[in-house]
Amino acid sequence: MVVLEAPPVRDTRRVSAAVAAAGVSSFALLYAPQPVLPQLAAGFRLDPGSASLTIGVATGALAVAVLPVAWLAGRVGRRRVIVWSVLASVIIGLLLPLAPSFSVLLVMRAVQGVAVAGFAGVAAAYLADAVGTARLPAAVGAMIAGNSVGGMLGRLGAGFAAGPMGWHGALLAVAVLSLLCALFAALTLPRDQAPEPGPEIAGLGSRASDPGSEIPGRGSPAAGPVRRARLGARLVGPFAVGALATGAFVALYNAAGFRLAAPPLSLAPAAASLVFLSYAMGTASSAAAGRLAQRLGWTKALVTALAVTAAGSVLTAHTSLPLIATGFAVLTAGFFAAHAIANAWVAAEAPPSARGRAAGVYTLCYYLGSGLGGTAGGVVYGHAGWAWLIGLTSAWLALAVLAVLMTRRSRASE
Repeated sequence: MVVLEAPPVRDTRRVSAAVAAAGVSSFALLYAPQPVLPQLAAGFRLDPGSASLTIGVATGALAVAVLPVAWLAGRVGRRRVIVWSVLASVIIGLLLPLAPSFSVLLVMRAVQGVAVAGFAGVAAAYLADAVGTARLPAAVGAMIAGNSVGGMLGRLGAGFAAGPMGWHGALLAVAVLSLLCALFAALTLPRDQAPEPGPEIAGLGSRASDPGSEIPGRGSPAAGPVRRARLGARLVGPFAVGALATGAFVALYNAAGFRLAAPPLSLAPAAASLVFLSYAMGTASSAAAGRLAQRLGWTKALVTALAVTAAGSVLTAHTSLPLIATGFAVLTAGFFAAHAIANAWVAAEAPPSARGRAAGVYTLCYYLGSGLGGTAGGVVYGHAGWAWLIGLTSAWLALAVLAVLMTRRSRASE
């Protein structure tokens, strides 16, 4: 089977570093308000569910924008869209502390979410073109690691700055950090390479591609609708993980600040933000996720990661602060491994001509889950408490596991 594949760039480290820097910038900005949600709620007289809209509006707008942005990237170039994305999101981040009302803040966050879509919806496809499918799991793992570092630095920076500077100064501090990373990415990211014909096996050349990874009839024009239907069926599992697991993860972290600040823990914002050190576990697990997928295959690796996520979330139900911290570390490691595996699965299964669209659909699922799940989790926590939130998120994770297993069964029957 022969498909068109862009020749990989020579300097893989340069590509990975630039994309990681763009991820740090984008995700630091996207989730910077999360640790200061209690301060936003107090300042604007909001309940936890309403305050969570600060995250939900941005991720929801990102989800809506990701497919149009992926289409635009196919026309003007993926590198160009990534650079526009990181620079525009930083500019909005610098203006965000000037918002005079919560309504204006939400509008600005929605625009920022659209800007971040240019990175989130395009980066995986850009990496697949740049490094080739053989090195894709490791490259995507490095990208997700950069994303988790950005999320951690943004949250920690905002949390520590909130005490002396308030939420305004906290968001400004994160925007300045993101500006430095965005400039590095814009100056370092290699230009797009023009596709050239060449033989390439669609897959990873390892157990990560699982039996039956080739799609019969790919070379026949008449097989187009059948090919798209089969490809969609083979990606239901990772798409479900993108929506359900992300919804569970964001819901837990959105409510974490409220729980840690409330009695009996009653932590200050800086101390409560230390929970985001758990993102270091996500950085390590996402970087190792490619090796796990190559060893176990997509399905087993993804189910294992989801099980770890669920186990960690259950640990956070305890009232002991050390056990709560351990639970967040475990669930973060599991979630980021699952996210990296699902993201790489989508990019590896899709042929080059459909890779951008497939990555866009995954990102759509991811951020719809983040926006809707995170907001729903805030409402459930505000009205019913942490135990009910754990029950809700555990059910979402169980549904994600079921979707992955059903996808494996569908693939085996082809």
